[in-house]
Amino acid sequence: MSNGKQHFQVCFCWSRVFKVRGGEIPEDIKKVFESYSMNETMSMDSLISFLKKEQNEVINVNRKAQNIFNSLKHLNKFHRRGLTLEAFFKFLVGEHNFAHQSKVHQNMDAPLAHYYIYTGHNSYLTGNQLSSDCSIEPIKKALKKGVRVIELDLWPDITKDDVNVRHGGTLTTPVKLIKCLKAIKEDAFSFSEYPVILTFEDHLHPYPHLQEKVAQMVKSTFGSMLFIPKSDMDVFPSPNQLVKRILISTKPPTKDSPAESDNKVSPERGRSENGLNNHNQQQIQLEEGDEDEVPKYRDLIAIHATKHKGSMENFGSHGSSDKVGRCSMNELALEAAVAEHSHQLIRFTQRNILRVYPKGARVDSSNYDPLIAWLRGAQMVAFNMQGYDRFLWMMQGFFRANGGCGYVKKPEFLLSSDGVCDEVFNSMALPVKKTLKVKIYMGDGWRADFHFRHFDYCSPPDFYARVGMVGVPADACNMRKTKTVNDQWVPIWNDNVEFEFPIRVLELALLRIDVKDYDPSGEDEFAGQTCLPVSELKTGIRCVPLYNRKGDVYRSVKLLMRFDFTT
Repeated sequence: MSNGKQHFQVCFCWSRVFKVRGGEIPEDIKKVFESYSMNETMSMDSLISFLKKEQNEVINVNRKAQNIFNSLKHLNKFHRRGLTLEAFFKFLVGEHNFAHQSKVHQNMDAPLAHYYIYTGHNSYLTGNQLSSDCSIEPIKKALKKGVRVIELDLWPDITKDDVNVRHGGTLTTPVKLIKCLKAIKEDAFSFSEYPVILTFEDHLHPYPHLQEKVAQMVKSTFGSMLFIPKSDMDVFPSPNQLVKRILISTKPPTKDSPAESDNKVSPERGRSENGLNNHNQQQIQLEEGDEDEVPKYRDLIAIHATKHKGSMENFGSHGSSDKVGRCSMNELALEAAVAEHSHQLIRFTQRNILRVYPKGARVDSSNYDPLIAWLRGAQMVAFNMQGYDRFLWMMQGFFRANGGCGYVKKPEFLLSSDGVCDEVFNSMALPVKKTLKVKIYMGDGWRADFHFRHFDYCSPPDFYARVGMVGVPADACNMRKTKTVNDQWVPIWNDNVEFEFPIRVLELALLRIDVKDYDPSGEDEFAGQTCLPVSELKTGIRCVPLYNRKGDVYRSVKLLMRFDFTT
C-alpha cells in the first residue's frame, strides 16, 4: 500500500490497483459541523450546544465538553480556539461517544428475584459437551466479562477421596474443585462488584464425607466473602446488600443425611479430628481463628434448589410456601410450560428464582432463544459461553445494560400482581411506545485489525451493514441491509437511508447490528457484530464498537451511526 493505493497481486504477470479511502468524512457529518461552527472551528460553547441539541445530553454537559477538549489537545488537528472538522470527527468515533451507557444506573436495592442475572452453563467446559477439557480458564474468562452465575458439576474422583468438576457421563477431562474455587475467588469481582452465585450440580449425595469436604473448601477459600444466611430466607437480599459476596446454590442434603450430623467423623473413614481425610495429600486448612469451626454443608447453601414435582398448576409450591428458593428446568420443559402456564411461571419468578438451561441434545454447546425465558421472568437463563451463535450475541448484548454489571432489573409488568399473558406479548395491537430511527454513516478499523487479504484475495472488501430488532414477537423483525460499498476498507453510506423500528416492549428490545463482506460466489464473510439494549441507547450521532464471533471487542473496528426516538 502506498500513495493512497493498494496493490493486489493476482498472478505473476499482472496486479490490480485500488484507490484507498482514508480520512474521508461523511457529508452529513460535515453539515452538522458547519451548523455548529464558525470560521471552520467549533468553540466550547458550540460543542456544548451540539451535545445538548443533537446528542440530548443533560447531565454534566459542561464537564463532558471540557473532557472532550482535553482528550483531543494532543492532536495536530486540534485548534486552541476550538475543534476543527477533523478533531470533531475524531471525537465522534472515539470512546467519549459510545452508543450505550457505561455505568450502573438501575435501582440495585430490590431482591435478587427482581433481576435478570448473567448466567453460565457448565462454566468449566472449554468446548463441546462430550469430549472437551474441563478447565479454570473459561470460568475466569466468563467472570471477566461480567457473568455472575457459575455452574460447577461436582463428582467424586476415582479414589472417592477428593472432588472433581466435570460433565458426568461424558469423556470430558476433570479439573479439581479446589482449583475452580481459587480461580473464582481471584476473578469474581475483577469486572463487577455485584454478587457471584455458584450453582453446584451435586453428585456427591452417596458420599457425605465429600460434601463435608466441599464445605471445608468453600469456607477456607472464600472466608468472609461467603454469604451464609442465618436461616432459610422468605425474601432474597438485594445486589447492593451482597456487594462482593459469593453465594452457594444447590439442593441441600436431607435432614437425616450423615452429612447433617454433628460432624462427628467415623474412624473407619480415616479422618483427623478436624474432619478432613488423612489420605488426602492436599488438606484444606480453615481460616485462622476458625480451627474449631467445621461448617456443615447445608448451612453454607444460601439459595436452596429444588425440583418441581406434580402438575404446572402448583408450580413453585415446594416445601414451605413462605420461603424462597430456586427451581430449574431445561429449555424443552420451559416451552411446554409456556404453552399453558405462563401465569404460574411469572408468579413464581416474582419471589423465587427460575433457572433455565440448554437441552441435552446441544452437544455442540449451542444455545436457545433467551427471550422465551426472559418473557416469563426467568432470572437465570443459563448459556454455554464457550462457542458463538446469534443467541449468545443476544445474551452478551442484553447484559451490556446497567453498566455491564451482570444484573439487569426486570420490567415492572413482570413484577406486578396482575401478571401478563402470552396474548399481550404476541399482539400487534399492543400500543407502540416509541419508534427507533437508525442511520448508518460509515464503518472503519478493518484495515487496522485484519490482514489485507482476509476478506478478498484479489481486492478490498465489499462491505454492507445490517440492522434488525429482537424482542417480544410483536417487536421482532428481520435484518435490513444497506447497499454494498465495493472495494473499500472504509465504507461510507451516503444514501440517506433510515431504518425505522416500532417498539412495544422497550425493556426487552435489542438492536442487532452486523457487517458482512459480500461474496458473489459463496457465503458472505462475517466482519463484525454487536447487540445493543434499546432502552439504554444514547441518541444522536454515536460510535458503535463491533465484536468478533466470540463476543470479544475488536481493537479498531467500529461504525458511526445515528439513533433517534419518536413517540
